[in-house]
Amino acid sequence: MSPPSSPPTIEQSAAPAAPALRDAFAFVGERLWLDFVNSDADASATDALLDFATMVRWLDAAQVIDAERAAGMTRRAQQQPAGASAALVDARRVRAALRALAESAGTHRESRLNAVAEINRILGRSAGTRRLEMRADGAFVRAFVPGGDAFAGLMIPLVESAADALILGELPRVRRCANPRCHRVFYDATKNGGRRWCDMATCGNRAKAARHRARGRG
Repeated sequence: MSPPSSPPTIEQSAAPAAPALRDAFAFVGERLWLDFVNSDADASATDALLDFATMVRWLDAAQVIDAERAAGMTRRAQQQPAGASAALVDARRVRAALRALAESAGTHRESRLNAVAEINRILGRSAGTRRLEMRADGAFVRAFVPGGDAFAGLMIPLVESAADALILGELPRVRRCANPRCHRVFYDATKNGGRRWCDMATCGNRAKAARHRARGRG
């Protein structure tokens, strides 16, 4: 699968997360916000919003935060459990709004307006500093360092990714996997707009196997 070709935004990182960490979740959406939508539970992945600790692991795996900040957020959650619980509830609310936007590909007015309201609500908390950071391997990445409530800054890169999709007119290229049992969504970056499966290694191969069995019975 070719890498996404979106312009550089705060969501992008040049340093990959540890493979074992990424393998616990599904990253097939081609856009950060779509990967977040896909982070709810399915047959092959863990729900990223199961609890606050899992959410932090997902953010680390998605390269939204690095390991150092993940450890810091984990400590903060232990010190401020009410704040962590509120952040988790907030993340679930944002994800639900973005799923409705993705599944309608922006054609449903109410879903679009609700998503915009959620994006603006989160961006309204964006007090902090945007800066360029160098990672341990020498790679560079844009980072957002929230000021004040550290929990409030966790969702900002995710909603900025969704805002990019709206600004760039990408929603008509957002698809739901053609496997009726799969609810993953993705950005179709193919030239002919013909991508059907969230992942050829899973849903695509299952569809091929099903067609092969059907021909055999015929």
